[in-house]
Amino acid sequence: MTFSINDRQIGRGHPPYIIAELSANHNGKLERALESIRAAYAQGASAVKIQTYTADTMTIDCDEPDFLIKGGLWDGFKLHDLYQWAHTPYEWHEALFDCAKECGITIFSSPFDESAVDLLESLGAPAYKIASFEIVDLPLISCVARTGKPMIMSTGMAELDEIAEAVSTAREAGCKDIALLHCISSYPAPVEQANILQMKTLAEKFNVTVGLSDHTLGTTVAIAAVAQGAAIVEKHFTLSRADKGPDSTFSLEPEELGLLCREARDAWLCQGGTDFTRQEAEKANRVFRRSLYFVRDLPAGAVITDEDVRRIRPGSGLPPKYQNDVIGKKTRNPVKRGMPVTWESIDS
Repeated sequence: MTFSINDRQIGRGHPPYIIAELSANHNGKLERALESIRAAYAQGASAVKIQTYTADTMTIDCDEPDFLIKGGLWDGFKLHDLYQWAHTPYEWHEALFDCAKECGITIFSSPFDESAVDLLESLGAPAYKIASFEIVDLPLISCVARTGKPMIMSTGMAELDEIAEAVSTAREAGCKDIALLHCISSYPAPVEQANILQMKTLAEKFNVTVGLSDHTLGTTVAIAAVAQGAAIVEKHFTLSRADKGPDSTFSLEPEELGLLCREARDAWLCQGGTDFTRQEAEKANRVFRRSLYFVRDLPAGAVITDEDVRRIRPGSGLPPKYQNDVIGKKTRNPVKRGMPVTWESIDS
């Protein structure tokens, strides 16, 4: 399965599509958000992604225990307070889209309610991302699907039946281009729980393009996922972890993003095919394989013994497997030490 976003083909047979997730790493500063877009472009990312919500579209301002985060990176935060800190203001969106257009990098977003979809449609968003936590929000998925744009959905925390409902809802509402990103919704996610082989299950069961939304530290898991067939990789991105921020702990810095882009492409390139046609790069070295050579001068008609022939490099003589066929035969013409053994050099 393949599809395109802004004329960039995504899927099997195409280089990995690397998404730099800005999320809350703008730290409440528009100029930092704009600089992040420019940095993602400079490091070779395929796209930059933002998130479109307000604290009030995500939750309500409530002090009940259900609305208090317990444990993890954001321990002690009230949900409304966290989203108020982390959100990307609606009034920034046009500037962010304009900046991406000027750079030449694709930008799209994760909407979290219908008002966000309306805003993103007005800006010409070329695709949409459904966050892991929203994969159970079937009305939102249906709303996004009706735009007719490609939809990328993260599967963190979701059971197979929930993923099936989300995919079915998207398709029934008119979305033809769907990608599923395997995801472990832990921040950061433990490497030993990354379980990237689940991508194969998603591809086989739902007949979609697959990839990875990666919250592990570093780039190892993302690169391994590309080698396992991930067509899309999403990683959180920050200008500097030292500046802190809601997502900075598990985000890549610019040089790391650049490394991911380069090494993910190499991981894709190195897969090759399943046939055993030898590669062009090997051809020049075939001459250095072992073969049969005369190691003593012999006159014509001499009986060839074990002392006369050896299996050595280079590879211009008969293959070593013919050694026993050569021993006991006679030389057809005089031979010199260092001559390759050929069928023409011996009497049959």
